[in-house]
Amino acid sequence: MQDLSFISNMSDEDAYLFKRCVRRLLDTTFLVKDKEEKLYQFVASESNRYDMNQYLAVIGYKVVVEEQMGVAMLQPNDDDKETVGLKRLNLYHFDQRHMKLLLVLWLLFLERMGYEEAVYVTVGEIIDKCRLYDIELTPVEFKKAYATFRRFCLIDYSDDITKEDGAVRLYPSLQFCLDIGQLKQVMAEFVEQEDFEAADMADLEEAESEESDE
Repeated sequence: MQDLSFISNMSDEDAYLFKRCVRRLLDTTFLVKDKEEKLYQFVASESNRYDMNQYLAVIGYKVVVEEQMGVAMLQPNDDDKETVGLKRLNLYHFDQRHMKLLLVLWLLFLERMGYEEAVYVTVGEIIDKCRLYDIELTPVEFKKAYATFRRFCLIDYSDDITKEDGAVRLYPSLQFCLDIGQLKQVMAEFVEQEDFEAADMADLEEAESEESDE
């Protein structure tokens, strides 16, 4: 059994931040530095993260921080990854259309990252990219998908997303919301249809190579 006595030794402020971070991660999976810097910095502290992982291990989770991208994320504890009945409980199941839209957002993020601190695209650019790969969603489906993605700190928006000039901010957490296996599954459909661009396939192969190197 984990020793959780450290919680009673925290200052009031640290105890408050600890609770907020845990609840936020359990609700949204990701903490993004650009969105919630104070919570992210608390988790990014090695000592705080150690305590948090001690606490989360009781329910089979751990926190991983990708400092270069400024993303903290909740993942299954290594000991529970293959435990029958537990290993898929933490997963949110996107439908195929949402997964394809996530892929489009991920590709748009990769195209723009590095050129400026924050990555923004317009609704029109998202729609154009979807059309390129014959991804068809109704305005209601787009709006529902955007709301779901914002809940999990993958995107944000304040403009009217029903208009093509509405701005959508893409967060680096997009790179971690689907594993390579899921991305390959979705991309395979495009490859079969000969719809997928060589440059986009190269982005996937580069991402897969980086994951293998970690």
